[in-house]
Amino acid sequence: MLIPEEKRRVAYINEMIESGRAAQLVKEGEDYHARQLTSIAQDICSRSGVRVVLIAGPSSSGKTTTSHRLCLELLAQGRQPVALSLDNWYMGGNRLPLDANGKKDYESVYAIDLELLESDLKALIDGKEIALPTFNFAEERREYMGDTLQLEPEGILVIEGIHALNPILTKHIDAACKYKIYASPMSSMSLDGERWVPTYVHRLLRRMSRDLRTRGKSPLETLDLWPSVIEGEAKWIEPFRNEANAFFDTSMNYELSALRMKVERALQSIPATAPEYQIAELLLSYLSFFNYLEPKYIPATSILREFIGGSLFNVG
Repeated sequence: MLIPEEKRRVAYINEMIESGRAAQLVKEGEDYHARQLTSIAQDICSRSGVRVVLIAGPSSSGKTTTSHRLCLELLAQGRQPVALSLDNWYMGGNRLPLDANGKKDYESVYAIDLELLESDLKALIDGKEIALPTFNFAEERREYMGDTLQLEPEGILVIEGIHALNPILTKHIDAACKYKIYASPMSSMSLDGERWVPTYVHRLLRRMSRDLRTRGKSPLETLDLWPSVIEGEAKWIEPFRNEANAFFDTSMNYELSALRMKVERALQSIPATAPEYQIAELLLSYLSFFNYLEPKYIPATSILREFIGGSLFNVG
């Protein structure tokens, strides 16, 4: 299910903002997500054996917020969901695999402690209590802070991470216990009915906004890393896309208008001498078609809040 074409046209989006109907525009985008998540939750609940929901997708797809919102939908349908991140099962720094350049490779599936992860998941499915790990990225080590978890009889684990659909992750867990979701922007935005904004632009601008806000990275740094991000996705994520039981389109009709307010000025600061200047100019040209949309209209439960700040959920 994709956003209808007439609501993906820049003319429609700008008209809604100009006419004072920004709140309605945002509601349409959020309702689109809500309908999808309700349908996915119903499908999960119709399968009596499901105990583990796995959510994967490329960078800046909104996987973390998706996991929390799906938990709310499952809770409304009488289940007892728990949201977890694969990041917490990363290897310690000295055990991380190295890439071709000899650098620690967090993009590899083998950066995850596969043996421990599967052992913990099997224990939870069997009703046992486990000690919950957290990963300290600053010190590159896994820690145990005294948190434990034991699933209720109606409990479902909702686990997100870039490798969640990779079969190696849960190869010894019964397929009937698993439900797999691929989440990513899938609806291109139409500038004029003939020219379209590619969905990778949504993800790149989202990541840029988050990097600026939480990691102190400039758009120049984000753009410099983007090719390696795409390379990692092609290797570790896209090959397993068809493993999914459901696809969740995380696109929003209003997001480029909202992201323009967050990243435009920073993009304009990239010097013409920088290798990334050309892609920066392309991004600015796309954004110039969209009217500004103020963050005040965006609810705290929105996927976009994962990137612009102000989320109700603990999304970093």
